[in-house]
Amino acid sequence: MSAHVPETRAPQPQTLMNRETLPEEILAAKAAPEASAVRKYLLSRGNSAITDQMFQWLMVLCALSIFGIVALIAFELVQRSQLSWHAFGLSFFYKGFVDPDTGKSTYWDPVNSHFSALPFVFGTLVTSFLALLMAVPLAIGVAVFLTEMCPNFLRGPLAFLTELLAAIPSVIYGLWAVFVLVPLLRTFVNPVLISGLGWTGLFTDDNPTGLGFFSAGIILAIMILPIISSLTREVMTAVPHSQREAVLALGATRWEMIRMGVLRNARIGIVGAVILGLGRALGETMAVTMVIGNSPEIHRSLLANGSTMSSVIANEFTEAVGDMHLSALIEIGLALFIVTIIVNAIARILVWMVTRGAPVNTH
Repeated sequence: MSAHVPETRAPQPQTLMNRETLPEEILAAKAAPEASAVRKYLLSRGNSAITDQMFQWLMVLCALSIFGIVALIAFELVQRSQLSWHAFGLSFFYKGFVDPDTGKSTYWDPVNSHFSALPFVFGTLVTSFLALLMAVPLAIGVAVFLTEMCPNFLRGPLAFLTELLAAIPSVIYGLWAVFVLVPLLRTFVNPVLISGLGWTGLFTDDNPTGLGFFSAGIILAIMILPIISSLTREVMTAVPHSQREAVLALGATRWEMIRMGVLRNARIGIVGAVILGLGRALGETMAVTMVIGNSPEIHRSLLANGSTMSSVIANEFTEAVGDMHLSALIEIGLALFIVTIIVNAIARILVWMVTRGAPVNTH
């Protein structure tokens, strides 16, 4: 019979401690990670309901200040133009005065307190129409090229140069027009227009200076070009690519795709861009003042001297000879203020109708 050998077991080292035996500090450190700096600040600042309410009211006040500024400007213009308004009424904008001695119409006579804004309204409309006539085709062409046909390496620089025109001060445009544009028109362009289209009465040889409506229209066209081009490019970019693909899938050429798939869908926004450019042309002052000739008269010829609503204010406001003269100038400013607000509001609404919900596009 063999001897019984007792079973012996070597004690196993305890490698893991029981969870119940861990200190509470170690368990807390493992359970809660260290708070970030932002969370520490949020926990330490306490209740911020008052601060948040103050911030909200501050932002509301900033927004309401815009309406307050516009209301104050309108109130001041209305109050200061009361004298002219009561003296002439609405006829101030469409009726002149007939000189009993000469039988000729007189529109602006500060000495005898005869004032009519008709020649300035006429000059503003003529120069703005000429500017749109020249700027709109060029602006749409630039926008089409940048969005549909331009190589990628050229799109950024060309778009930057186009928008750079909007950043140039108007007085620089005026100086360039006086020293470069007007001499070119007087020497080369105006004689050709007079000889070829003089029979129409729109280009007559009665102003050898080169100043006038035509020069003002050209400089305005250059100034509103980047505005119309930029907004047109924006509304064209908002047209879905599926429209382009659908037209191309039907066998259309690139020109047919742009005409039917892009321009047709973006036409409302393009009209808004044109109207916004018109608002800029209506209110432009310095450049127009330097090249239009500043004559309060109405002429059929586009080469004749004239004046606009903004240019007459810039020229005569500091030299008004009486209260009636000053009130008449302020009434012209009030009319220009109202027209500009209405035109810009209509333009923004038309652009929004096309671009709403469209993603922002970068060059």
